Amino acid sequence: MPQKLPSLKPAEMINALDKAGFKIVRQTGSHVIMWKPGLKRPIPVPIHQKELKRTLQTRIIKQAGLTPEQFKAFL
Repeated sequence: MPQKLPSLKPAEMINALDKAGFKIVRQTGSHVIMWKPGLKRPIPVPIHQKELKRTLQTRIIKQAGLTPEQFKAFL
């Protein structure tokens, strides 16, 4: 049975996506916009002091085209 994703702060999510090959395109307001060649759309990651909710983490990982197991390797 797959383990749950750990609770992540936005900076940890951004660092993991950076290790996965994503680059920060810009920061607009309270969101960092990340992109990787081959994706149809950029990925917005909210920036705040709280940890990201697990549902939001799952959506970001899915938008990135990664499985939770692949994503955990970049943490």
